[in-house]
Amino acid sequence: MTNSKPKYQLTDKDFKQINRRSLFGFQLGWNYERMQSTGYLYTILPQLRKIYGDNSPELKKVMKNETQFFNTSNFFNTIITGIDLAIQENEGAAGSETVSSLKVGLMGPFAAIGDSIFASLIPTIFGALAASMAAQGNPIGVIIWIAASIAICVFRWNQLRFAYKKGTSLVTDMRDRLNAITDAATVLGVFMVGSLVATTINIKFAWAPHIGKVTMNVQNNLDMIIPKLIPVLLVGFVYWLLGKKKMTSTKAILIVLVLCVALGGLGILAKM
Repeated sequence: MTNSKPKYQLTDKDFKQINRRSLFGFQLGWNYERMQSTGYLYTILPQLRKIYGDNSPELKKVMKNETQFFNTSNFFNTIITGIDLAIQENEGAAGSETVSSLKVGLMGPFAAIGDSIFASLIPTIFGALAASMAAQGNPIGVIIWIAASIAICVFRWNQLRFAYKKGTSLVTDMRDRLNAITDAATVLGVFMVGSLVATTINIKFAWAPHIGKVTMNVQNNLDMIIPKLIPVLLVGFVYWLLGKKKMTSTKAILIVLVLCVALGGLGILAKM
């Protein structure tokens, strides 16, 4: 077995092929034993064959190394792929240990950051905004949702070449930036959740007790103290339910539906 450095360098055609395979086939080989490992190898196999040559001992060694356990965010996986290929292009099969360490070290943090931002935060914010506008008959809501999805795909498409050019230096360069982005996204998410609670949960106190000839408007008194208090309490109640053992989101929804119907029938709650 030779450890000479490969002479092949990736081209634009290679980057496009990797991105297509990543977008449409990365999860096709998912399994409980090694999760995304086969999809990862499928994504870069044509390039590995060009780097090491078909049926070479180096290719067999690298393929075996690339099918080790791997699981990370679909939105950040090509960053690892780009660094991986840059190492192998420069060091050949001798860089297999470096590649393994790189994948093990990055797949966990990237899974947490990528899934929290791109699989949870962005769909929640833009989905709620689009749904709210669509419910009011505004077609811009649909455009916003489509634009957000396209922007995510463009981000995934461009990060491969960026990571490939930066190589291993990207790991240290991006660490502080990723932490800052995550903190900013968390603050934005909390802000948006608060805004959505106030604008989309439209319930109020309908009960107005009579004291002699005076009618007490409970809702107006609550708005003078804390506006939108009832929506906040409802959201807090749902969070409390979801924190219970054996409580699922389906059960929580049913409980809220039953309570709202019952309290609405008794004249305690009403829609704004």
